[in-house]
Amino acid sequence: MAWKLMFASAVAMAARSVPYAVAKPSGKSFVAHASDLLPLKSTPINPDWIVSGNPQARTAEHSRGHDEASLTAIWDCTAGEFRWYFGWDETVMILEGEVHITAEDGTERTLCAGDVAFFAGGTWASWRVDNYVRKVAFLRKPFPKPLAIAYRLRNMLRNNGNQGIAA
Repeated sequence: MAWKLMFASAVAMAARSVPYAVAKPSGKSFVAHASDLLPLKSTPINPDWIVSGNPQARTAEHSRGHDEASLTAIWDCTAGEFRWYFGWDETVMILEGEVHITAEDGTERTLCAGDVAFFAGGTWASWRVDNYVRKVAFLRKPFPKPLAIAYRLRNMLRNNGNQGIAA
């Protein structure tokens, strides 16, 4: 196990130390759209997750990271109550309407336009939409644990032990 961790750490650090000029991303490096003009497509909520009502969800993908590990989308939903599984880490900003959230630990919060929230990948939350909600969602696939540890270690070494956000 220790060898696997050391190997994963070495690979992660080597991959992260490649100069950006060598690893220039293919595709677009800047994407901008008016969020209300993106075409939303029906993305039905899993029927097993619906608690009450007939919530209708739609999604428009805005952009993806070149490594396919991140995604930005616009999402909206009509009235209803449902449980939602977050397969990726997700940060949301409510653009319009409101939603009543109950997290797995029982924490309750109403999110309104302008509010920002984070949902960890691998968790569930209950959503109750009384009328309508529209959000922008920033999704990121979490690193596997060994890579996450190596990444944090690399950042600590680069920042001389400081725990701040590293570029």
